[in-house]
Amino acid sequence: MIIFGTKGYLYQLAILTLVCGQCGNPAAHTLRKRVTKFTLFFVPLFPISTKYLTQCTFCGAEQKVTGEQAEQLQSQSTSGTSGQTHGQPQQHDRF
Repeated sequence: MIIFGTKGYLYQLAILTLVCGQCGNPAAHTLRKRVTKFTLFFVPLFPISTKYLTQCTFCGAEQKVTGEQAEQLQSQSTSGTSGQTHGQPQQHDRF
């Protein structure tokens, strides 16, 4: 018997102040990286997909961004402020 599946990891990369495209408010947005890994016997082996997104803290709307845009936003946040601390990944199991 072989047990396999996927496991999701969510990393918070930065907190940015942006104007939300959904509600139009200038609010804090979290820049997140979502990595889905293939697991074999509950051991994560390799990443299947990597997605970047921003989420408005005012209305909760999420917007997908590319990897290049995420790097630019992250570099802007660290150069413009004293630097944000990186959170621990949150794990989401899917079978």
